[in-house]
Amino acid sequence: MEFVHLRRKTRQVTVGNLKLGGDSRILVQSMLNAPVSDFEANIKQAKALRSAGCDIIRVAISSISDVDLVYALKEAVDIPLVADIHFDYKVALACIDAGIDKIRINPGHIGKRENVEIVADACRSKNIPIRIGVNSGSVEKELLEKYGGPTPIAMAQSALNHAKILEECNFYDTVISIKSSDVRNTINAYREVAKNCDYPLHLGVTEAGTEKMGIIKSSIGIGSLLADGIGDTIRVSLTADPVLEIEAANDILRGLDLLPDAAQLISCPTCGRTQIDLISIAAEVESRLKNIKKPIRVAVMGCPVNGPGEAKTADIGIAGGKDCGLIFKKGEILRKVPEKDLVDELFKEIELL
Repeated sequence: MEFVHLRRKTRQVTVGNLKLGGDSRILVQSMLNAPVSDFEANIKQAKALRSAGCDIIRVAISSISDVDLVYALKEAVDIPLVADIHFDYKVALACIDAGIDKIRINPGHIGKRENVEIVADACRSKNIPIRIGVNSGSVEKELLEKYGGPTPIAMAQSALNHAKILEECNFYDTVISIKSSDVRNTINAYREVAKNCDYPLHLGVTEAGTEKMGIIKSSIGIGSLLADGIGDTIRVSLTADPVLEIEAANDILRGLDLLPDAAQLISCPTCGRTQIDLISIAAEVESRLKNIKKPIRVAVMGCPVNGPGEAKTADIGIAGGKDCGLIFKKGEILRKVPEKDLVDELFKEIELL
């Protein structure tokens, strides 16, 4: 199956052993939420995120003493780390010394220009990118007054102003994020920034909510931008276990054919013609497909009347009958098998693809 996707052309930065932006794949991120002082819990969570498919992990570092967690994580986990820093430039410098792979700051929030220059120089010397993180609650007062609130234009202008500060420090390994809890504002802010710079963009809808609604809002916001070719790394922000963020992010990428070597499931919603336990079968197929590293489409259809026809673009699939089902490939029926053997027979064919 051929994937065609037009991406916005951006600069490329290096985050640990990964490339972000340019022609690199879209990277998935999450953030640790265990107490900073609990090294064991943070290491355990970082390993779980890594196993779930996380590419980059962010950790909140609020003080010099918190930097010890960076040392512990770098020792225990082989994954690029981002230090989330808000106001103290000395904390950023300490994280750089500890081997951090990326810094998240707002240049306008860490004091006088000299402080920004010091951080920029330190990052440049070690090839460490800086992510400018703007959200609707961090827009400067003058921009709020000018635009009548944290509008998409105000957020975009704030981000671009911060990027300009780094440019004046001769620093260009910049990544930008502009997040809002309002999905429409998030989409429009990113589109505005995308038109006005070539920096790679970190996508996300901030404070999206708990698992169900948070995934829906993130899918709309992140998915709309990715469909436009905008976005180089993503984080699904959930009030939930961070591992769920990784699963949701990968599902968004999978749904847009942006997850390399990933199988995608096509399944019908069932109707009165369905004579097999299609819901259970589809769930089993979906679960087993997570271990298949092939860019294929697999169909699970409810009936033989229109199953192979509707899903003829699928590489392989099954269509239910009465206590049995059909195995089909590219719309062509291969054979009939008993219902109890459908899934196993399907995966035999998948192995042959």
